[in-house]
Order: sequence, then structure tokens, then C-alpha cells
Amino acid sequence: MTADLVLFRNARILDGRADEALEGHDVLVEGGTIREVSDAPLAAASARVVDLAGRTLMPGLIDCHVHVIATVADLGANAELPSTLVALRAARIMHGMLMRGFTTVRDLGGADHGLVMAMEEGLIAGPRLVICGKALSQTGGHTDYRGRFHARDVGYYATQAGALGRVCDGVDAVRRVAREEIKGGAAFIKIMANGGVSSPTDPIASLGYSRDEIAAAVEEARNAQTYVAAHLYTDEAIRRAVEGGVLSVEHGNLVTAETARMIARAGAFVVPTNVTFDVLAREGAGLGLPPVSVAKIEDVRSAGLAALETLREAGVMMAYGSDLLGEMHRHQSEEFVLRGRALPAIEVIRAATVDAAKVVRLEGKVGVVAPGAHADLIVVDGDPLRDLALLTGQGRHMPAIMKAGTFAKMTLPA
Repeated sequence: MTADLVLFRNARILDGRADEALEGHDVLVEGGTIREVSDAPLAAASARVVDLAGRTLMPGLIDCHVHVIATVADLGANAELPSTLVALRAARIMHGMLMRGFTTVRDLGGADHGLVMAMEEGLIAGPRLVICGKALSQTGGHTDYRGRFHARDVGYYATQAGALGRVCDGVDAVRRVAREEIKGGAAFIKIMANGGVSSPTDPIASLGYSRDEIAAAVEEARNAQTYVAAHLYTDEAIRRAVEGGVLSVEHGNLVTAETARMIARAGAFVVPTNVTFDVLAREGAGLGLPPVSVAKIEDVRSAGLAALETLREAGVMMAYGSDLLGEMHRHQSEEFVLRGRALPAIEVIRAATVDAAKVVRLEGKVGVVAPGAHADLIVVDGDPLRDLALLTGQGRHMPAIMKAGTFAKMTLPA
């Protein structure tokens, strides 16, 4: 459903730039861009007028840690699937994200530039897609799904659409693979610098990559005018990664107050993903997560909410992340409620709007309701500052969802 000119009237604007929503505003959208925002009535003779009657108007939500190609919980099995099947399933996953109000997502391993092109060409409906290509893992690290007795060459996963990462060892190989991913369309580089839940041979506390290998990835990213994100849980792993120049700390569950302060001083940020551990603990085994992975979940799950408070006290910027797999993607919005147990609602909303926009390097273009920004907008029945659960429920509290000036969902009278 499209319209060249749309005028939203009587909106309560909430994008995180202020501590409270701004009442009684009009917003004019033209050609995929927000043209004007005013606390006085706007006039546009040819516009489609949508009276929001005091409903909340927000920028489209931003999820800074997804895996759109993770179509089943067993990621080793996912890597073996036909690439055509993975692509079609990914399209369905992304459509679900859009229908939950997420208009931009940052993929942390697996999505390629072909999916970005499909989105931009309108072949599939989904959020804007910011990718790292394949994540980089050492032999036996997170995303090396070959198991203890698998003899496949390390290059196997490089061309599998369902593989989240690829294996590369040594400074030269890390440089080459980072360059290949950037050439292939990666907007940033992802490395696996700690053990993980889903992979078979790396305990959570395992350190991934040497300091020299981390430094090589960081240098290649900086040469390309971008940054490195790293999969990290333990305090030791977080410290050595940030000391090596990693900017984006993914997860960060076991961070200490001292290391949190170091993150803040370095100008780095954290993308917590509490919902994935909560859901994996409840549903993972039933959806095919291998027993060795299920056994690792509690190592990090219980520390997640405490880490939010530790990071907040240190002044660390946190962005919204979900990190869900397969059928568990439907829980994407529940991270709002989980974080709301530890953080003020406005800070949770900022994590998915203005702060997340900095992480995807689209500041001023997404995550705000402001002139010149993309017309990525959601309408919410009620006030999310009073009830974060209004952002959950598969978009049931969102009568309108707009991406780039086009309604992906519209149930309000015009």
C-alpha cells in the first residue's frame, strides 16, 4: 500500500530524544522521507491524512543483533541446508520482523549482499538489512559446526547460505577473509572471540583468536572505514577484545563493573541479547538445539539482567538485540519487557531507536521522527513508556507500520 504524500495528524511522538513523548504533533511524509514535523497543524492539499487521535508515533524499531538465515535452532544442521531453501525461509523471517515493527536490522553473521539487494529491489518485504557477511571463527570456535570428528576442510562454510560464519586461522588468513567479506558487501566485520552456546566444541570461557588476529581484523575494518563486532561473554574475553580495538561487544553477559567502565572509556558499546537465552532455556531442546548446547545456556543466562545494570552504571551505550534462531524468532520483541525489569522504559526504547541508529551508522536517517529521516514509522495504541509490552505481541498493538513511506500494515481509517 503506497502513498506519495501522507500526513499524520494528532500524533504523540516518541523516539527517545526526549524523556517523554511530544504531544499533539503533525508529521508529513513525502517520497519515502519525513519532510516536516510540527507542533502546529500542517497543510498538504493532496496528502492522505491519517488522524492518529493521540496514538503514539515512533520511528521504526531497530534490532542490532539478528541472524535472518538462522532458520532452525540447530545451526550445524542449518549450514547443511540447500541455499535456495535458506534464502526463501530468510525472506519469511524478515517479513515477520517487519510485521513486529522492526524496519532496520543488523545481521551478525550469515546474511549476504544478495539478500540486501533482494530487499532493496522489493523482491521481498522486510527491514533494512545491515550485514557483516559471514562471521570469522578460529578452528574449533563459535560457528565451527564440524564437531569433534568432522574432517571437512575449513573452507566448506564460506559458500553455504545457511552458515553463520567461516573458519580462518592466523593473521594472514584473518586479513584475507575480512577483506573478502568487505568486498562482498559487509558493512562491518564480526569475529567470534569467545566460546558460544550453539557450537559443539568451545566452552563458554574459551578465548577466540589471538590478540594479533583480533588486531588484524580491527585494522582491516578501520582501513575500510568501519569497525569490528565481537561475540563475547566472559569478562576476560571482553577486556582483551576492547583493548584490541573491538567497538561492538555482543552479549557481554559476564562483564564486571571495572570492565564496563573500560568499555565506556574506549567509546565502545554493548548489544545485550537476553531474550535468546531466556527462550533457548525454555524451548531450545524441543526445537532441535543439541544437548551439548542446552547444557551451556545457564552459564550466561542468569547474569544477563545484572549486566544491564552494571553497564548502565558505567555509562555504556546499549543497543537492542535479540539473537534468535528458527521458530524462536517470534519472541523478538520480548527483549523490551526483559530489559524493562532492569532499566527505565525510556532507555529501553532508546536502545531500539536513537542509540541503535548509531550502531548501524544511519544516525539521523533511522531511529528518529525528524525532517530528513527515512519515513520508517510505527503507530502504537497506547504509551510504550507506561507499558513496554505494547511493543510485543507480533505487532498486534501497531495498527500501522510504514517503511520508506510505504505502508507495510495499515488498519487505521484515513
